[in-house]
Amino acid sequence: MDTKVLRSAYDRLLDAAAIRDLGNADDGGWNADQILAHLLSVDASIAAVALGIVAGSRPTFDNRLSLDTWNLDRIITEHSDRGDLIDHVRRQATVLCDLADQLNEEAASVPVPSLLVSNHALVLDQPVPLAGLIDGLAEDHVPAHTQQLLDLRVAVPGHA
Repeated sequence: MDTKVLRSAYDRLLDAAAIRDLGNADDGGWNADQILAHLLSVDASIAAVALGIVAGSRPTFDNRLSLDTWNLDRIITEHSDRGDLIDHVRRQATVLCDLADQLNEEAASVPVPSLLVSNHALVLDQPVPLAGLIDGLAEDHVPAHTQQLLDLRVAVPGHA
């Protein structure tokens, strides 16, 4: 697999996460730490699926654990601060991309039974090729959370 787009998406996300003045979502949504914890959970799950496929098993992907506030709080508490979370996301994204780079076409095309929920609504409940899960991070998931982080910027009086 080619992970140039995914690596670039993570670079933009990590730049956005490093912005100093990130406040809370106007709509009561996740804060920056929760977004980063969510990414850590999703990325670890997809890496585990990829490793499982390489090992010969046929794992499933279910993103509900990465949405659970208890789990997000647990992940956040395991880190000393946002910088530590950002560093962990950076390291884990590198591991995921390095793993994806090594997948052969056969492994990348294995269908993974997948359940995706977003905003309490079922988005997907069907098999997706492993490459589709990884490409989905690059094409949708990481950019959407990058924008979510950018939307948390606190307006500074006197600045546009």
